[in-house]
Amino acid sequence: MPITITVALILITVGISFYGFNKPEFLNRWMFIPYKIKHKSEWDRFVTSGFIHKDYIHLLFNMFTFYFFGGVVEQVLSYKFGVVIGGVIFVLFYILGIVISDIPTYLKNQDNSYYRALGASGGTSATVFASIIILPLSDICLFGILCLPGFILGGLFLIYSYFKGKNQDDAINHDAHLYGAIFGILFILLIAPSSATTFIEQIKSYKPF
Repeated sequence: MPITITVALILITVGISFYGFNKPEFLNRWMFIPYKIKHKSEWDRFVTSGFIHKDYIHLLFNMFTFYFFGGVVEQVLSYKFGVVIGGVIFVLFYILGIVISDIPTYLKNQDNSYYRALGASGGTSATVFASIIILPLSDICLFGILCLPGFILGGLFLIYSYFKGKNQDDAINHDAHLYGAIFGILFILLIAPSSATTFIEQIKSYKPF
């Protein structure tokens, strides 16, 4: 497996997550805790929380998804800006996805001392949706069973995340998924405005049968 930037980010995240699995004090310091960010100015948690995970399943899901979609975004940026600058932009994009996706959660829970979150969901979601804008007709499969074009499954996922974020009836930060996705879409449209036209043309050509 070539050591692309996507792979390097995965290796770093896996290494840090593995280290934290048996070190509660480490996880507690790196977790996204809005209350401590506000009252103790621990702003680094916006970034560090994206490199730790709850368990092996949480880690596997995020990194498996990031591996398949990160390569697409990384290649597009490398082609457009060159390998070095494109690589730097890709890293910044991923980290910004983690940070920006957590801002609404921070604003909502900054005075809630019990709220905790961790994981790369925001960065992963941003990467997935940036990839969908680039290749909207590529199939995305859920658990290898349900396969739909990215623009359809992505649209359903946005709707799902919006309403689940409103309900807050589970321990998943659905807002991070939603706002990470929105950031990924806006990012690609900003750096490559022509991708909007390409996206629309591909959608128009879609034939379900």
